[in-house]
Amino acid sequence: MPPSGPPGRAEPPGRSGPPGPRAPRVRPYTLTGGRTHTRSPLEIETLVQTASDADRADQQAEHQVIGHVCHRPISVAEVAARTALPLGVVRVLLDDMARQGTVVLHPPTGERPDRALLERVLNGLQQL
Repeated sequence: MPPSGPPGRAEPPGRSGPPGPRAPRVRPYTLTGGRTHTRSPLEIETLVQTASDADRADQQAEHQVIGHVCHRPISVAEVAARTALPLGVVRVLLDDMARQGTVVLHPPTGERPDRALLERVLNGLQQL
């Protein structure tokens, strides 16, 4: 039976099968070893991609799922959405994976478009 849900959404470990009262659940803090913070700041718009030489054979199941989702550059927020894991858990796991060299992080440049440009874009979209 194919997994249900939106296309492109990876099934997180321990969550296969139909939802219901008997569906296995893992507490988020067990996935991160009780950690709730990353060692370095990790913005939700940070792009992450699986390293080309990453060997996933000996990784924990959550790392394997995240590595699969990150085969192309994707934001931290989108990784959380596609894996159905809480954002805080994904941040900690991605931080671990970056330190292991299995993913590459591309933080935002810090350059933000000016307000006038954003207002012109918004006005253009509203006119569509």
